[in-house]
Amino acid sequence: MKFSDDYLRNMLLNAKNIVIVGASKNPERASNGIMKFLMGKGYNCYPVNPAEEEVLGVKCYKTISDVPVQADIVDVFRKSDAAPEIVRESIACKAKFLWLQEGVESEEAERIANENNIPIIMDKCIFKEFLRLKLV
Repeated sequence: MKFSDDYLRNMLLNAKNIVIVGASKNPERASNGIMKFLMGKGYNCYPVNPAEEEVLGVKCYKTISDVPVQADIVDVFRKSDAAPEIVRESIACKAKFLWLQEGVESEEAERIANENNIPIIMDKCIFKEFLRLKLV
């Protein structure tokens, strides 16, 4: 699905709660740097990773379903083969937008999202889109 720059800009500026699936406390991981950036921009970030207790001082959740708020954006840092199940869980939790980071693509995940009328972006870095849209 292709989105206009105005649509993306508006969505990013109006989002408040971002669930980071595959968040890591390792500062060398992209998910860590992106979460730090998003927190610095004022977003409420909710890391999801069953192997972590906390990331960047924020309680880490085992699943998307455990997150206590509705996600405006579910930002996915997992392998592509995990994407369909993440999309299903995001839909069950009434997430508003799905963002699959660079290298994460799945036709099945896209089909599931489209069938449920949930916007999805695949294989794009949210940080690079902030830069491209001049939101930093």
